[in-house]
Amino acid sequence: MELKRILEIVEGSRSAMISDISGMIRIPAIGPSNGGAGELERADHVQTLLKGFDSVERYDTPDRSYPDVIRPNIVARRKGAGKGTVWIVSHLDTVPPGDLGKWISPPFEPRVDGGRVYGLGTEDNGQAIISSIHAVKAIPPGRLSGKSIGLAIVADEETTSAMGIEYLLGKGCFTEDDLIIVPDWGSEGGTMIEIAEKHLLWVRFTVRGRQTHGSVPEKGINAFRVGTDFLSDLMARLKERYGEENAYFRPPTSTFEPTKASPTVDNVNTIPGLYEFWMDCRILPSQDPEEILGMMRAVAGEHSERTGAEISAEVEQKTFAGKPSATDTEDFKVFLEAVRSVADGDVETVGVGGGTCANFFRLRGLNAYVWQFGGGSLHQPNEYVVLDNIVNDAKVYATVFYRLCV
Repeated sequence: MELKRILEIVEGSRSAMISDISGMIRIPAIGPSNGGAGELERADHVQTLLKGFDSVERYDTPDRSYPDVIRPNIVARRKGAGKGTVWIVSHLDTVPPGDLGKWISPPFEPRVDGGRVYGLGTEDNGQAIISSIHAVKAIPPGRLSGKSIGLAIVADEETTSAMGIEYLLGKGCFTEDDLIIVPDWGSEGGTMIEIAEKHLLWVRFTVRGRQTHGSVPEKGINAFRVGTDFLSDLMARLKERYGEENAYFRPPTSTFEPTKASPTVDNVNTIPGLYEFWMDCRILPSQDPEEILGMMRAVAGEHSERTGAEISAEVEQKTFAGKPSATDTEDFKVFLEAVRSVADGDVETVGVGGGTCANFFRLRGLNAYVWQFGGGSLHQPNEYVVLDNIVNDAKVYATVFYRLCV
């Protein structure tokens, strides 16, 4: 079968793509640390979509903090006669929906409108799951003469990845002969391929003051007030000290963003004695997360000494950036040409803020490339995926399969 016919099959799969992604999105897949029941039910459903593979295996593991919750990982393969595998790596889990009042339609009730499919997890990462499945479906049956084809559909990407892609890496599923594509970040028009990521650092700050009545604040230590003053000072110092730019990355600087905060008290007329907040830090590879953490703790010590409150800084997650993926291999050149065949403009390689499965491959010396057509609204109310993007992604994967596997 010629490539032209394979791409026609992909193009003709639009209705099936809508049906498949809608069926998947109806099943919540929020991790237990984010208040959900995990991905098990969604994994069972996705597995029913995996037809025509030589093997479909499950690598399930109990959650480390919630052992009654199983974190599922699916590995589907079509065997090739050559060395290595072309992998598409996607993830099952989603973030929570956030403020339900901002959703036009319920997050787990897919809505199709104007060439888009709305619902929680449609772009992140339903787009990758469905496009990769339909790319494989377009490849003619029979033994492959080149590389094998593999789909790895994993759990736990939105939190630690310890029970997802790291778990699979520990099982020896991947080799240095593989081409690994991770569709978990994209640009409009598909013109950017991510080959490098920043360090990732999540920090929880706990401020312990002394609770008292709102009419006598001098008898207490307002943990909320101390915490917000400390945060404002810390943000200014981080920007001043770690504000260098690297034009290769999007955005070009390290980012230090407060993202989550605890409630303080339930009533207005009580001075709170406890306040917690979290920061998400994406740090340029040239900067040292340990040094930054030390600076945070030093600033916390200054505010503790001045106010009498106790301020601690604890690491919730820390992932160092791996070496950038190579762009001089024959496999990458095939992938690049496949992207160019559908992209709307010149294609460039870039670095981004990080947090994808790709970095775990790079830390082990394996090349991995993050790419897809972007333009949806991941991690936002009314998340959606553009149907054309699913189709175009599938065309790229099918082209790579044809060149390297068929």
